Amino acid sequence: MNIGQLIINSLVFSAVGIAVLFVAYFIIEKITPENTWKKITQENNTAVALVFAALIIGISMIISAAIHG
Repeated sequence: MNIGQLIINSLVFSAVGIAVLFVAYFIIEKITPENTWKKITQENNTAVALVFAALIIGISMIISAAIHG
């Protein structure tokens, strides 16, 4: 494989991973009873922010493992 193909593959898989991460976040946002984005940004709820940070890191690790193979 040449370097151009490797760069294209990296960009495509990065875009797919980010898109899947956003979809997963919006699914979690819809199934939670509260508006978590409002709680994090407007009410400065650190506990909710930490839980969602852990959730995003966990989902990112799963997506990374799935893409890497």
